[in-house]
Amino acid sequence: MSIHLWVRAESRPHEERTGLTPQGAARLIAAGFRVTVEDSRQRIIPIADYAAAGCATAPEFGWPDAPEGAVIFGLKELPDDGTPLRHRHIMFGHAYKGQPAGQVLLGRFRAGGGRLLDLEYLMDDDGRRVAAFGYWAGYAGAAVALLCWMAQQRGQVAGPVRAYPSAAHLLGDLQSGLVALGATRPTALIIGALGRVGAGAADLCGAMGVPVTKWDMAETAHGGPFPQVLAHDIFLNCILARPGTPVFVPASAKVAARRLTVIGDIACDPDSDFSPIKVYDRTTTWDAPALRVHDAPVLDVTAIDNLPSMMPTESSEDFAAQLLPHLATLDRMDSGVWAGAQAWFDRAMDQTGR
Repeated sequence: MSIHLWVRAESRPHEERTGLTPQGAARLIAAGFRVTVEDSRQRIIPIADYAAAGCATAPEFGWPDAPEGAVIFGLKELPDDGTPLRHRHIMFGHAYKGQPAGQVLLGRFRAGGGRLLDLEYLMDDDGRRVAAFGYWAGYAGAAVALLCWMAQQRGQVAGPVRAYPSAAHLLGDLQSGLVALGATRPTALIIGALGRVGAGAADLCGAMGVPVTKWDMAETAHGGPFPQVLAHDIFLNCILARPGTPVFVPASAKVAARRLTVIGDIACDPDSDFSPIKVYDRTTTWDAPALRVHDAPVLDVTAIDNLPSMMPTESSEDFAAQLLPHLATLDRMDSGVWAGAQAWFDRAMDQTGR
């Protein structure tokens, strides 16, 4: 089966990442794929690089008019305009855990007859995701939490965050801010420290001299409560919400005696029924990264759901390298990771009244 992969532009502000590099596109073309890449005003890689690699190009946001058989590939959410979706879409859908926006998205696929191949549910035989931005999400999430803590030391709420040309630029910015505050460093507790997200968070903290307590499944198996979370300055949640996930921060934590002043919910799923952090109910943004949920004592939550785009070059190259071998099997969509993704979609549609 000949595959036409259509790489769409991202409509979300501050989303500079891509899941396919020009080098990867050239490999797909050499294998017989047709690849079209939309122009984009914000993608970190210029459209000219894709054209030089042999890709066809298309206007920004032209994917609704793509040929019927094209597979539309993007990362973050589609424009929320309610239009029926008739294509197969590869993206992070955030639609299978009861999220309200996800139910709307599934309704659009139902109306148009298309299918969602959710990047979060591309899994190997052991149930492990084959491609993830996890490391860089953890790295950036810890950085933003640290920015929130530094703002608190100045009696402020953290201001807007931005993308950086490289991780080194981010580290330099953080180091300057910490030096200006003196020798004090916060303590951090990471839950999910053995995973990719946790590893990124721990590496950022280590680079900044922040002492870290690392927890994973063994430390949370008893199901709580977890008073140790409140005994650290910063708590970084790197565990995806799912049935059975313990509550790490109950609503009562707002008024509890605590050292905790910053929660970095890097997994960032506040509207899921299974969210382990019960002191907030919405994501935060690049323009307003900190949500102040209590004043005395102060408690800020940061929960940005496209954190890796703060370092779009490293995160795109890393993710694209992980995903490329699986994109190369799209011509065998009824087997392997794609069959599994389709099964997840079918179950979700059945549960919501296909």
